[in-house]
Formats: sequence, structure tokens, C-alpha cells
Amino acid sequence: ELQVVTILLVLLICGVGIAGNVMVVLVVLRSKHMVTPTNCYLVSLAVADLIVLLAAGLPNISEVVERYSAICHAIKAQLLCTVSRAKRIISFLWLFTSLYCLMWFFLVDTTQVTFSDGAQVSCGYRVSRSLYMPIYFLDFAVFYIIPLGLATVLYSLIARILFMNPLPATPQHSCLGSTHQGGSLKLSRRGNKGALSSRKQVTKMLAVVVVLFALLWMPYRTLVVVNSFMDPPYLNIWFLLFCRMCIYLNSAINPIIYNLMSQKFRAAFRKLCKCKEKSAENPVPYTAPVYYSVTRDYSHDSSN
Repeated sequence: ELQVVTILLVLLICGVGIAGNVMVVLVVLRSKHMVTPTNCYLVSLAVADLIVLLAAGLPNISEVVERYSAICHAIKAQLLCTVSRAKRIISFLWLFTSLYCLMWFFLVDTTQVTFSDGAQVSCGYRVSRSLYMPIYFLDFAVFYIIPLGLATVLYSLIARILFMNPLPATPQHSCLGSTHQGGSLKLSRRGNKGALSSRKQVTKMLAVVVVLFALLWMPYRTLVVVNSFMDPPYLNIWFLLFCRMCIYLNSAINPIIYNLMSQKFRAAFRKLCKCKEKSAENPVPYTAPVYYSVTRDYSHDSSN
């Protein structure tokens, strides 16, 4: 029963997850208007999820920090939140994570038990089991507690800015003469509303990704912490399967969230699959790049 359930679930989850994450990478790399700092982090996350799924078994906090800077400190964000800077941060994160994970090559080992009808090989500890507790708790803090804590604080600040305080009037619009006070003022207000709606949409999407990460990784993280104190450890085979499927599901579900909650991703997915109607061949217009300041003058570009 375990083998049948495992095979069916892994095929379903990994199949959907691999297809979805490949599409995320392709739509961002093939569409210039999709290359934003936020989407660069999502591509990095999609590649990490692909590795998890393809290997059959970290979201990082950087995208949340970028989102906080862009919304709560919009002027500074124009200089700080750039695609090139996002690529440098992503490169550092991959290097740090790779070096961190290298230590497990030296901390674990395999043991072989020979029977009359064959041999069984299993993973085991290279040194005393008690020495692994600090490492497990370091891993638990760095890759789970700290990211969730920072994300909670930053998203609370973002929510306060977006949902309680209206976007301020832009400098160029506040100083417009009488010749611009007609239709251009309406366009500027429409642009500000569009920018606010776009930012709310992306912020909600990223918040859902963080919440799902917290929920789906919680069973495995809890099991590791509990087993650090229990001897013998709790190794119920069905609960281990549940923990493993939750991790795979976390790597597979993000593209579905992007498609459900982001109009830009949904349009890009349709275009990639060539499912767009012929009457809508032009790219779907979007209100404002999510990392640009809302001080853009919309009176000169009605198409945006």
C-alpha cells in the first residue's frame, strides 16, 4: 500500500510541479516586461523547487525585503531594487546554500546489512547522534524560523502602508497648472489606483507563498526537532510519507498560486501555451511595474 500511494502521489505532485516551475522560468526569461526584481527571485525559487522535484527529494527572505523597500520606501527602491542587484543577491544565496549543504556529505554515511537473500543499504550518522542536535537547530532557525519571522514583520508593515494609507499625490501632479487639470488629472488618479491595485495583488501573492511554505514545511521541521530529543526517534512510515509529500507539494504549488493570483503571470502562461485568443494578440496591459515609484507621469502615456 505504501509503495502504491507513494508512486501515485509523487507522479502527480512532481509532474504538476516540474511543468509549472519550468513554465515560470520560461515566461520570465522570454518576456521582457516580466523581468522585474520580484520575478527574478521567483525564478530562483522555481529553479530550487525543480531541483527538489527532479531529485525526488528555501524560500529566501530577499524577495520580501525587496517588496518592503519598494512599497514602504518607494524613492529609495528605484535605486536599490534593480534586476542586476537582485541577480547578485540570488547568486550569493545560491553560493551560501550550496556551501552550507556541503557539510552533509561529511556528516552522514551509509550502512549495509547483509541478509541471506540480499543486502539493505540505509543512511546513517557518521558520528554520535547527540552531536547533530546543534546542527538541526541551526538549520531550523536559519531556514525556517528567521525567514518566517522577518516575513511576518515586513508583510505587516507592507499591509499597513498599502491597506491603511492611500498613496500620496505625486510631486509633478501636485504642481500641475490649469492646462493639466482636466483629463490628465483623471488619468493620474487612475494610474495611482492601478499602481496600488498591482502592488496589493503582488503582495498578496507573495504572502500566500510564504504562508504555504510555513504550513507545508512545518510537519518535517517539527519531526526533526522532536526526534532530536527522542530515543529511539519517531519514524512512523506513513507520517514520513506525509512529511515528504508536503515538501514536494510546497515545491509544486507555487506556479499554481502565480497563475491564480497574478494577471501578468496568467497572461504569460497563456501566451507560452499558445492558448491566447486571436483577438488578444497584444500583451495584456498592466498598470505599473511593481518596483517603480508611483511618481510616473501617466498623463503622457494613456496606454499604461
